[in-house]
Amino acid sequence: MHDPAAIAALGTRLGPDMLAAVQAMYADEQTDRTPPVVADAAYGAHERQRLDVYAPYDAQRRPVLLWVHGGGFVRGEKASDAHPYNAHVGRWAARSGLVGAVMNYRLLPDARWPSGGEDVAAAVEWLVAHVADRGGNPARIVVAGTSAGSVHVATAMQLGLLPPAVCGVVLLSGLYGATAPEDRDVPYLGEASPLQPARIAGAGLPMLLACAEHDPDRFQAETLALADAVFAATGRLPRLSVVAGHNHFSLACHLGGSDARLASDILDFVERHA
Repeated sequence: MHDPAAIAALGTRLGPDMLAAVQAMYADEQTDRTPPVVADAAYGAHERQRLDVYAPYDAQRRPVLLWVHGGGFVRGEKASDAHPYNAHVGRWAARSGLVGAVMNYRLLPDARWPSGGEDVAAAVEWLVAHVADRGGNPARIVVAGTSAGSVHVATAMQLGLLPPAVCGVVLLSGLYGATAPEDRDVPYLGEASPLQPARIAGAGLPMLLACAEHDPDRFQAETLALADAVFAATGRLPRLSVVAGHNHFSLACHLGGSDARLASDILDFVERHA
């Protein structure tokens, strides 16, 4: 269950031990194992270019939420036999009356920037072509990413790869070019990030930006830099939240659980824009 004190005690240093602790913390809330209505749909030729779709019973023309997982460019899965995470976002979307899609994408060492953004765009194109068959509205898609997944969504925005069907984006604790890549990011992004907050903001899409109270400093700085770029471009801040009582991993893992603050913000954002 959500325990802000326990999350705070984990600190801000990312690693597999923190991830395991966070996943264990929410295991009693993330018990839904509803299978997808479409499993392992191929949106490209690579074995990682696959997505799953979750939908309410008898859905018709419902807005679509596409979830892009994190994993530091080297790991992550849309569904796992070991835990419900990432699939939990698609299931939560379906429980909330949306059509949820959860995608995999190419990873290091097979992939370099901008492959993740290209994969996001290809997954959206698959949804545009096929999601109506499962009750989704192919003209009303919101794309949401966390951590590396947010990098890929931002890449697709910066490069103008997203079709008009995308009505908005949700970016959780990503890297947008405001800080120098760390050593672990260099194999994917290069020595200098090719991303630029001003160019991402220039895509003109409605955004919901969030980071966590106990995120590492760089993710907070990146979120604020992108929000500032949106303000510079439009004269208005995007929807922005520093979510209290959460860290880099719990920001995504808790969605659909007892702490409904961020989930409610996302659903409201989808309702307003899709």
